[in-house]
Amino acid sequence: MDKLGIEELIRDLSTLDYQNMCNNDFLLTWEKSADEISATFTVAEILRGMREQNISSRIFDSGLGVSLFRDNSTRTRFSFTSACNLLGLEVQDLDEGKSQIAHGETVRETANMISFMADVIGIRDDMYIGKGNTYMRNVAESVQAGHDEGVLEQRPTLVNLQCDIDHPTQSMADMLHIINHFGGIENLAGKKIAMSWAYSPSYGKPLSVPQGVIGLMTRFGMDVTLAHPEGYEVMSEVEDVAMRNAAESGGNFSKTNSMAEAFKDADIVYPKSWASYAAMEKRTDLYGNGDMDGIKALEQELLTQNKNHMDWTCTEELMATTHNGSALYMHCLPADISGVSCEHGEVEASVFERYRVEQYKEASYKPYIIAAMIFLAKKKNSADVLQRLLDRGTPRFF
Repeated sequence: MDKLGIEELIRDLSTLDYQNMCNNDFLLTWEKSADEISATFTVAEILRGMREQNISSRIFDSGLGVSLFRDNSTRTRFSFTSACNLLGLEVQDLDEGKSQIAHGETVRETANMISFMADVIGIRDDMYIGKGNTYMRNVAESVQAGHDEGVLEQRPTLVNLQCDIDHPTQSMADMLHIINHFGGIENLAGKKIAMSWAYSPSYGKPLSVPQGVIGLMTRFGMDVTLAHPEGYEVMSEVEDVAMRNAAESGGNFSKTNSMAEAFKDADIVYPKSWASYAAMEKRTDLYGNGDMDGIKALEQELLTQNKNHMDWTCTEELMATTHNGSALYMHCLPADISGVSCEHGEVEASVFERYRVEQYKEASYKPYIIAAMIFLAKKKNSADVLQRLLDRGTPRFF
C-alpha cells in the first residue's frame, strides 16, 4: 500500500462514528457499532500500510502494556506485544504465581497496582464458563474507579485477548483476512462460511472461537452455518446474537449436525474443535469446588466422547464439495493435523499444507487489529492523528 492508499483510508475513517471508543474497552464485538467495527478494520489497515512504508506509528513516548494470560498462548501473546511496541509501549507480563494475587490480593487492588503507568491491559481468561468475561469487567470497573478517585492519572484500556464468551482479536483478524481475500466487504454478502466442529485428540478447547466467528461474521450479510455433533452446543445467548445480526444484515444463520451439509457449496470453511457448553459448565463447577479428581474424570469422559466423532475432520473429499472445490480454509492455529501433529485430527495434512501460507496471512492481521483497538481507545480524533503521523513521515528504522 502506498501513501495515497493510506490517505484514502484515513479519509474513509473520518466519515465513521467511532469517537465513543475513546477511553473505552474492547470486550465483545457485538457491543461495538457497525461504524466502530469498520473503524477498527480501517485503522488496522492504515497501521499495516504505514509499517510497509517505513513510517513510525508511535503515539506513546513511554508507558506500559500489561498482559495477563491465564491460558497458554503463542500468536495472541506475541500479537499483543507487537501491537504495543508498534505504538511505542513497553510490555510487562503479569505472572499471577509470582504476585500477591497468589496470597489473596483482591481484583480491585491488583488492577490499580499494575496500572500506575499502564495505558492498556490485555487479558486472556478463557477456560471457565461465567468467569473470564466477568473478571475482565471487574478489572475494568476497578481501573475506572481508580481513575475517578485520582489514583490513576489515566484509565488503562482493557482488551479482551480471549475470554469464555468471545475472542474478538481472533475473529476480527479472521474477518480482515476474509475481507482482503474476497476484495472488500462489499463482496461478502451471500458468501457461505461453515463454522464446523472438528475432531481433536485433546480436551477442553474453549468455545470462544466458534462463538466469536458466528457473533461477528453474521454482521456482513453472509450465510453463516454452525455445524457440530449433538452434544457440542455453544452458548445459546451467542446464537441469539448471531440470529439478530443475520436478520439485520440480510444474511442467514443456521445450524446443522452434519459437517458435509455445512461444507457443501461453502466459500469459507473453519473446522475447529471445541468442548460443549455443558461440559465447560461442569468443569467450571468442579474447578470452583476444587475437585481435581472430578476434573480428571471429566477429561477422560470428554476424550471418549470426542472419539465417537472421529469422522468430523476436514478432508480433501469434503473440500471438493465446497464452492468450485476451492473454499478458503481457515483456522486460528495451532491446528491438529492428521499424521503431523497427531495421528488423527481436525484436518488432513494435504489440506492444511495447501492453505498454510493463507493461514499465516490470517494470523498476521492480529497485531494490527490489537493495535487498532488500542489506538481508537486512546485517540478520539484518530483520523487526524494518523494523518499527522503520515505527514510527519518519521522513519520507523534508519
